[in-house]
Amino acid sequence: MKQLLLALAIAATVTACATATSPTGRTQRVGAVSQQQLDQLGAQAFAQAKASKAQSSDSRQNAYVRCVVSAITRELPAQAQAQWETAVFADQSPNAFALPGGKVGINTGIFTVAKNQDQLAAVIAHEIGHVISRHHDERITRQMGAQAGLGILGALIGSQYGEGAAQATSQVGGAAAQGLILLPNNRVQESEADVVGQQLMARAGFDPQQAVNLWENMISASGGARAPEFLSTHPDPRARLSELNARATGLSSTYRQARASGRSPSCG
Repeated sequence: MKQLLLALAIAATVTACATATSPTGRTQRVGAVSQQQLDQLGAQAFAQAKASKAQSSDSRQNAYVRCVVSAITRELPAQAQAQWETAVFADQSPNAFALPGGKVGINTGIFTVAKNQDQLAAVIAHEIGHVISRHHDERITRQMGAQAGLGILGALIGSQYGEGAAQATSQVGGAAAQGLILLPNNRVQESEADVVGQQLMARAGFDPQQAVNLWENMISASGGARAPEFLSTHPDPRARLSELNARATGLSSTYRQARASGRSPSCG
């Protein structure tokens, strides 16, 4: 009976969500929260970042980032072209993010590895690729499903073997969910954001080959040190470079057409 109840509860959790197709044709499970809720979460996270981190007062840097973001977001579907808000944080770590609701954050440290507007576009397009591929929705849905299943399992074990067993189940199950469910999916999302971002930057008139140069700069800046691939949320750098380079070749005609049609960003 307990096994049946567990199966029914997990089935109810799963069926409450929906499937969708990502921009690369991958099947996703999404829908644990609405798009409106996602946008609200994005706005809250962005507001918290701005409240807790110093922002750059360099008007040139801010205009530069806004210019690149605007050029990229003009290539999004109409419903995603709403005014995107940007913030440049005075932080020397080379990092960037984009959030649902049209938010982009850039650390000033990114300028040490993104040497020109095309390389900065590669960073920003990759991050926006996460948003338009519904990766935040997908991660939240997957994590909520994992937590619900673990909570039910812990409750059932606890009712039979005691609270200590329930806590142990939750801890071990949480590690398994993190290592075997959540992290592999994140690596898939990173690779997908590479694909979507490189396509997006080429359509916007930025050179897709510069995505390769960007990651070469990233590897050089890190000294080549990294965690083993199976413990990382990012693809192996060398494999990533090979894939980026192959796609850049395939996107050269898209880039040339964009430039010929007048999409020639001049951001700095």
